[in-house]
Amino acid sequence: MALHTMACVLFAGGKSSRMGKNKALLPFDDKESLARYQYERLEKIFERVYLSTKDADLFDHFDANVIEDEIGKEVYAPTAGFVNVFNRLRSETMIFVLSVDTPFVDNAIIDKCMAVRDDDYDAIIVRTPSGIHPLCGIYSRSLEEPLVKMLQENDHKLGKLLKNAKVYYIDIEDEDALLNMNTPEDYDKALKILQEEK
Repeated sequence: MALHTMACVLFAGGKSSRMGKNKALLPFDDKESLARYQYERLEKIFERVYLSTKDADLFDHFDANVIEDEIGKEVYAPTAGFVNVFNRLRSETMIFVLSVDTPFVDNAIIDKCMAVRDDDYDAIIVRTPSGIHPLCGIYSRSLEEPLVKMLQENDHKLGKLLKNAKVYYIDIEDEDALLNMNTPEDYDKALKILQEEK
């Protein structure tokens, strides 16, 4: 299977306040961290994978292309990550993004997003019956300017950004495929799903 040529960015710069510890560093499957599990899994799907974070030192336990926030370093929101990623990856017109805490987004979901990739859209975003998943999908550079403005105005609601953009939604019925590990309970559930899948 040919790897996707679009750059993939794994977002791992959140505060993890509901988890009580940095969820990107929680062990997952046979890897010492969720970040490593996700990064190495995505390397089998994309030619280039980057890790967006506040602190590169946290991820020196594996070999990753890290984009550390320089702009908006004190802001724990994806807006800061996006601004830094677009700033660093100047030649990219579109990027695939995934939050580090959604380990069950598989090839099939990613392929559905890639099949739609179109310059006519500002974003291609995955949606389940519970709502949209802004950190799973494709973002165009056309959103760079609005994201910079949001960061400057301390407005970090990606839902609002997408409401005012031209977005194509990929509908996925399986909520577990987009499970966000926000709390210890979510983490336990994810570990259970992982065991069942083996």
